[in-house]
Amino acid sequence: MLTASEFKRAGRIELEGDPYVIMDVHFQSPSARGAATLVKVKVRNLRTGNVFDRSFKAADKVVEAEVEMRPVQYLYADDDGYHFMDSASYEQFTLTADALGDDAGYLLEGLAGIRSVVFKGSVMNIELPQSVVLRIRDTDPPIKGATAQAQTKPATLETGLVIQVPAYLESGESVQVDTREARFIARAKG
Repeated sequence: MLTASEFKRAGRIELEGDPYVIMDVHFQSPSARGAATLVKVKVRNLRTGNVFDRSFKAADKVVEAEVEMRPVQYLYADDDGYHFMDSASYEQFTLTADALGDDAGYLLEGLAGIRSVVFKGSVMNIELPQSVVLRIRDTDPPIKGATAQAQTKPATLETGLVIQVPAYLESGESVQVDTREARFIARAKG
């Protein structure tokens, strides 16, 4: 059992039978005497991917989610969903597009660094690496004579994901993308 005052970013807790990861923690001190410190957290359900805010009193006790992280390899996608293979046991499993949510936009065959989130013997979801390299499939031509201000334009990546990239990038170039915020990090080699 954890108390809410022990919450940390990236910690995992169990609420109403589902595992959650803590995305952000904020401690709010009371202004009135005798009032309890509030702990405000932003959590993401590891089964559904839903994100919401929740408040706890610092002394509230919460069950720490016992999740196992296993390395997996992304194989392919078809009408049934997205297929993965456990790197240790070679067992295959499928997750639906609804279960993956936005994470599906980062999946390429052979992508390394993916881990499955296993809770009570069932694969709930996957955890992507913090960044991935994807090729720009389509974007507007580079803007000549751009001003000193940083200008961006939309770019469609090879997986269908659309992000904002600097105006100087062209179709066919590779970019490093932050998987948590769906944003451009840097131009990638290759």
